[in-house]
Amino acid sequence: MLIWIPHYLLRTQLNISVLPHMHHLLALLLLVVAVCKLTALIVKRRETLRNLEAFPGPPAHWLFGHVQEVIKSRTPIKKQCCNVTRYKYFQYPFAFQIWFGPFVSFLNIHHPDYVKTLLSTTGVYGLLVSSGQKWFRNRRLLTPGFHYDILKPYVKLMSDSAKTMLDKWESYAQTSESFELFEHVSLMTLDSIMKCAFSLNSAFNVRLSSHFSGTNAYIKAVYDLSFLINLRFRVIPYHNNIIFHLSPHGFRFRKAVKVAHHHTEEVIRKRREELKKETELDRIQAKRNLDFLDILLCARDENQHSLSDEDIRAEVDTFMFEGHDTTASGISFILYCLACNPEHQQMCRDEITYALEGKDTIDWEDLSKIPYTTMCIKESLRLYPPVPGIARKITKPLTFFDGRTAAAGHCCICVYLEIWVFDPLRFLPENVSSRSPHAFVPFSAGPRNCIGQTFAMNEMKVVIALTLRRYQLIEDPDRKPKVIPSLVLRSLNGIHIKIKPVDHQP
Repeated sequence: MLIWIPHYLLRTQLNISVLPHMHHLLALLLLVVAVCKLTALIVKRRETLRNLEAFPGPPAHWLFGHVQEVIKSRTPIKKQCCNVTRYKYFQYPFAFQIWFGPFVSFLNIHHPDYVKTLLSTTGVYGLLVSSGQKWFRNRRLLTPGFHYDILKPYVKLMSDSAKTMLDKWESYAQTSESFELFEHVSLMTLDSIMKCAFSLNSAFNVRLSSHFSGTNAYIKAVYDLSFLINLRFRVIPYHNNIIFHLSPHGFRFRKAVKVAHHHTEEVIRKRREELKKETELDRIQAKRNLDFLDILLCARDENQHSLSDEDIRAEVDTFMFEGHDTTASGISFILYCLACNPEHQQMCRDEITYALEGKDTIDWEDLSKIPYTTMCIKESLRLYPPVPGIARKITKPLTFFDGRTAAAGHCCICVYLEIWVFDPLRFLPENVSSRSPHAFVPFSAGPRNCIGQTFAMNEMKVVIALTLRRYQLIEDPDRKPKVIPSLVLRSLNGIHIKIKPVDHQP
């Protein structure tokens, strides 16, 4: 007797019987992939060890490498630098290898002649910027945007942002209450760069306690992206793209990127419509001050080709995300250094008072009248460089002055120096000329130096001058910063000072 069994039931039974075997096959496949990946990493590690044989370094854990030293960075940086100094000047005077886990390595370079070789060669490229002919073309097109004729009107915009911040400090001046600098300065530099890049006012005029209003989604996105980029750099597992993508911070990052890109694209679209009738910069400038976006939209190469919207968006993002955070770090630590060195602070104040001649603002012409203040700014950048390390990737073997050769791979230049005495006279012209120019590279050097370094230095001068004219900076001995070397130099416990009004207001 034949029994009819529906086909769909037969298929279901077969699927159920095969399912356990499929699980086994999938597990076996994943195991094979994992073994192949691990084998490739081991081969790569052996190759890296051979390539770095000429550059021995401090002992590394077989599994963690030097990650434990990174974890110890949650102590003040000066204590770390004592250990690094021992490695550098006694055992490894030019460069040494450093490992993040068992497979990721960097060549840590700290000798000026090594730095010169790396930064001046064309066989390397920056890890955070484009490479090849595209980079050279874009750099050439962007350079006019940082000409002094363009930067000159920005000084007033920077002054306005600084004054808004200083007005908000009045309550601290009256109570002598210690307060955290970086949050205030970061919002101020973001406000300034919004005006210079887009000719837009940001959310800086809202109360700092509420940070941002709902109508300023772009400002919040930029602020979130700066925070998340630094967080990802500090959290080792987040270096893996998959782990970061699946994490809550990865979701928050993608959301912020979407908001920022949408805003930038809208601004570019609207500005293109405004510029349809005016395609020459001199005609535009006759009507209003140029901003960074004008320069990008009107830029043309020798073939009269312009930047694409994607290129423009990328450059604006770089200007926004890298510009305001690094400048905020620099200004915050400059103010902290001056608070800790009242005699130098007073010399700067006297110089600024004389240069401004009773004015309550600072003009373009005044920036060249404060040389001692400029030396103090540079000395602070030496002690607390906003970007503590400059990453470069070597695309072909690179031989240094002592004959040692680094193979293709990554290099990390340490910007930190180990002389911790605050002495602005290091930057007197006669002292600068007697040492290697590559001993002080807070803005990098060579063809890939920071294109916005004049913009950043101008903003630092403006903010420091207006702050010292109005307030006396006082160190808070109970709240010294615990500095950590991340993507941008920061302090775990913030940067705190006290202020009080200057006795002799003009």
